[in-house]
Amino acid sequence: MSTFGPAYKAEIDGVRIGKQHEVIRDFMLHVGYRTLAEISKALDYPESSISAQLRHLRKEKFGSYVVSKRRRVSNQGTWEYSVASPDREPVQQELIYKEDKG
Repeated sequence: MSTFGPAYKAEIDGVRIGKQHEVIRDFMLHVGYRTLAEISKALDYPESSISAQLRHLRKEKFGSYVVSKRRRVSNQGTWEYSVASPDREPVQQELIYKEDKG
Protein backbone atom coordinates (compact mmCIF):
# COMPACT_ATOMS: atom_id res chain seq x y z
CA MET A 1 0.00 0.00 0.00
CA SER A 2 1.24 3.48 -0.77
CA THR A 3 1.82 6.16 1.83
CA PHE A 4 -1.34 7.92 0.72
CA GLY A 5 -3.62 4.87 0.53
CA PRO A 6 -4.84 2.52 -2.18
CA ALA A 7 -6.89 5.15 -4.06
CA TYR A 8 -3.93 7.52 -4.50
CA LYS A 9 -2.88 8.13 -8.11
CA ALA A 10 0.24 10.27 -8.51
CA GLU A 11 -0.87 11.68 -11.86
CA ILE A 12 -4.21 12.82 -10.38
CA ASP A 13 -3.42 13.52 -6.71
CA GLY A 14 0.31 14.22 -6.61
CA VAL A 15 0.35 17.99 -7.08
CA ARG A 16 -2.69 18.56 -4.85
CA ILE A 17 -1.40 16.39 -1.99
CA GLY A 18 2.10 17.86 -2.29
CA LYS A 19 0.79 21.41 -2.08
CA GLN A 20 -1.49 20.51 0.82
CA HIS A 21 1.47 18.99 2.68
CA GLU A 22 3.60 22.10 2.15
CA VAL A 23 0.83 24.53 3.15
CA ILE A 24 0.03 22.64 6.37
CA ARG A 25 3.73 22.25 7.25
CA ASP A 26 4.54 25.92 6.67
CA PHE A 27 1.46 27.10 8.59
CA MET A 28 2.14 24.84 11.57
CA LEU A 29 5.82 25.77 11.80
CA HIS A 30 4.78 29.35 12.60
CA VAL A 31 1.58 29.26 14.66
CA GLY A 32 2.22 27.18 17.78
CA TYR A 33 -0.48 24.86 19.05
CA ARG A 34 -3.72 24.58 17.03
CA THR A 35 -6.62 22.13 16.97
CA LEU A 36 -7.59 20.30 13.80
CA ALA A 37 -10.69 22.52 13.59
CA GLU A 38 -8.59 25.70 13.85
CA ILE A 39 -6.17 24.50 11.17
CA SER A 40 -9.09 23.50 8.96
CA LYS A 41 -10.72 26.90 9.35
CA ALA A 42 -7.48 28.74 8.57
CA LEU A 43 -6.46 26.64 5.57
CA ASP A 44 -9.78 25.32 4.24
CA TYR A 45 -8.69 21.66 4.24
CA PRO A 46 -10.71 18.82 5.82
CA GLU A 47 -9.67 17.81 9.34
CA SER A 48 -9.04 14.24 8.15
CA SER A 49 -6.52 15.49 5.56
CA ILE A 50 -4.80 17.66 8.16
CA SER A 51 -4.55 14.74 10.57
CA ALA A 52 -3.02 12.57 7.84
CA GLN A 53 -0.51 15.27 6.87
CA LEU A 54 0.52 15.74 10.51
CA ARG A 55 1.21 11.99 10.70
CA HIS A 56 3.26 12.19 7.49
CA LEU A 57 5.35 15.07 8.84
CA ARG A 58 6.75 12.71 11.51
CA LYS A 59 8.09 10.30 8.87
CA GLU A 60 11.69 10.47 7.68
CA LYS A 61 10.45 10.55 4.08
CA PHE A 62 8.66 13.85 4.84
CA GLY A 63 11.31 15.53 6.98
CA SER A 64 11.11 13.90 10.44
CA TYR A 65 9.38 16.94 11.92
CA VAL A 66 8.54 16.98 15.62
CA VAL A 67 4.75 16.87 15.88
CA SER A 68 3.60 17.37 19.45
CA LYS A 69 0.11 17.14 20.83
CA ARG A 70 -1.57 18.01 24.09
CA ARG A 71 -5.08 18.34 25.44
CA ARG A 72 -6.69 21.77 25.09
CA VAL A 73 -7.05 23.39 28.54
CA SER A 74 -10.60 24.62 27.96
CA ASN A 75 -11.91 21.35 26.53
CA GLN A 76 -10.48 18.06 27.78
CA GLY A 77 -11.76 16.15 24.74
CA THR A 78 -9.92 18.33 22.22
CA TRP A 79 -6.31 17.81 21.18
CA GLU A 80 -4.07 20.54 19.81
CA TYR A 81 -0.94 20.05 17.75
CA SER A 82 2.32 21.87 17.07
CA VAL A 83 5.08 21.23 14.55
CA ALA A 84 8.77 21.98 15.00
CA SER A 85 11.80 21.41 12.80
CA PRO A 86 13.57 18.06 13.32
CA ASP A 87 16.58 19.61 15.05
CA ARG A 88 14.44 20.91 17.91
CA GLU A 89 13.90 19.00 21.16
CA PRO A 90 10.52 17.25 21.28
CA VAL A 91 7.86 18.81 23.50
CA GLN A 92 6.50 16.50 26.20
CA GLN A 93 3.01 15.19 25.48
CA GLU A 94 1.47 16.20 28.76
CA LEU A 95 -2.12 16.39 29.81
CA ILE A 96 -3.13 19.93 30.63
CA TYR A 97 -6.00 20.20 33.07
CA LYS A 98 -8.32 23.14 33.58
CA GLU A 99 -8.04 24.61 37.06
CA ASP A 100 -10.85 23.67 39.40
CA LYS A 101 -12.80 26.87 40.05
CA GLY A 102 -14.78 25.24 42.92
